[in-house]
Amino acid sequence: MAVHTPLLNSAYLDEVAGCRVYLKPECLQRTGSFKFRGAYNTIASMSPQERANGVIAVSSGNHAQGVADAASLHGIPATIIMPADAPKTKIDRTRRLGAQIILYDRMNEDREQVAAGHREKTAAAFIHPFNDPRVIAGQGTAALEACRDLQARGEENLDHVLVPTGGGGLTSGTALSVAHFFSGAQVHTCEPEGFDDYRRSLASGRLEKNPAEGGSVCDAVLTPSPGEIGFALNRQLAGRGFAVSDEQALQAVAFAFRELKLVVEPGGAVALASLFKHREHFAAKTVLVVLSGGNVDPGMLQRAAELPQIR
Repeated sequence: MAVHTPLLNSAYLDEVAGCRVYLKPECLQRTGSFKFRGAYNTIASMSPQERANGVIAVSSGNHAQGVADAASLHGIPATIIMPADAPKTKIDRTRRLGAQIILYDRMNEDREQVAAGHREKTAAAFIHPFNDPRVIAGQGTAALEACRDLQARGEENLDHVLVPTGGGGLTSGTALSVAHFFSGAQVHTCEPEGFDDYRRSLASGRLEKNPAEGGSVCDAVLTPSPGEIGFALNRQLAGRGFAVSDEQALQAVAFAFRELKLVVEPGGAVALASLFKHREHFAAKTVLVVLSGGNVDPGMLQRAAELPQIR
């Protein structure tokens, strides 16, 4: 089962951000990210017939580890299609969890076609990283916990929620949970610049695509386009989207490490980076920030530590 991750706050973070901040550190979740929640919920809801030939997924690492761990807990095999340039830490941990890994070139190969070819051979059940109602429901439990914890602390109001956003599974699950507890809160997508397909999609009202599938340190949130199921929810429930540079994401990684004593990967820190970048938008408000994952290579953490500090 998923870990009930704590709701954290920091007086210094509040001072720097100029608002009341609560953190949901899913970097402390099983496998180091929120992705375990959706994977476990999906496999747990499958019939014995659906599980009979194992499961298959495509992922740069966090969904991969979530599926591998959830499959292991259910005693079924897992195959993961991963980009060859995924962080070595994520590849190694996915393999350690017992999954078979098939690497592909994300610049020249279509991961969906690679996965389809394997499914034809094995008849394994496909677990989409975000465009699946079962996955979305599982991801939404992170915000469900956070909202309940906020109410338990006596918080009667929540103004904004910042969520790292790739395909939109976590964001749509979060939006559903938040709407139930704090109907006035605005849920915001947070992405790296140049890969802000969700921000652009919400602005245009239709599914937009990214020009490339790689090229940012925020690999955890790089997807070709929003998922249709999540987008149908987010276009109704989500507010303004934000985008940050790679450097801003890395500075947020360093801040989390130095000041919060949390290890967060760049893609998992884009919401915190968005909070810092748009401080005037959140001044004197109550904000929930999701830190979606912490699977970062030591070299990337060192790169982040060498950048100018956020103050």
